[in-house]
Amino acid sequence: MNPIEIIEKYYQKDSELYETLMIHSRAVQKKALEIVQLNPHLEVDKQFIEEAALLHDIGVFMTDAPRIFCRGTHPYIAHGYLGADLLRQEGYPKHALVCERHTGCGLSFWMIKSRKLPVPARKMMPISLEEQIICFADKFYSKTHLNEELPLQKIRKKMLRFSKSSLKRFDDWYYMFYGEKLSPL
Repeated sequence: MNPIEIIEKYYQKDSELYETLMIHSRAVQKKALEIVQLNPHLEVDKQFIEEAALLHDIGVFMTDAPRIFCRGTHPYIAHGYLGADLLRQEGYPKHALVCERHTGCGLSFWMIKSRKLPVPARKMMPISLEEQIICFADKFYSKTHLNEELPLQKIRKKMLRFSKSSLKRFDDWYYMFYGEKLSPL
C-alpha cells in the first residue's frame, strides 16, 4: 500500500490543503515512530503506523475548515468518520479505524449522544496499540501551526476541556509511552 498515492487521489498535489495535510501527517508519523522506537517491548506493527499516520486525516477535505483550506460541507469533527468511510471504500478497513478513532482521545457513544455531536452514534475509541500511538502523537501537532510541537501542558488543558476522561486517557498514554506520571491539572 502506498499512502501517498491514496492521498493524491483526493488532494491536488500542489494545493495549500495538500501541503497542510502532508506537513501535519508527517509530523504525526515522526512522533508516532519515535514512540515505537522508545517502546520496542510493545511489539507494534511499525509499517502500519507509518502508513496509517499519513492517512489519519484524509477526510479533512470534506469538511468546512477554511483556516486549513478545507472547503467541504461537513463540520470538522466529522473528518475522522468521513476518512474512515473513504479508506473502507479503498479496501483498507484497518487503516480506516485509525481515522475514525483518533478524534480527541476517542469519542465514546455517551459523549456523541449527550453532546449531540454530528457524527454517527457509535463508539469511536482507539483500541489497538497502533491506534493509540497515532491518536496520542496527533495531539502534539495542529494544522494551523505546522511543524510546531505543542507544549505538553497546552495539550493536557485542551484534553481537559474536551472531557476529564480524555485527559485521563492522554495521561495514561503518556505514562505508557514515556514512563512518567503527570501531575494533576
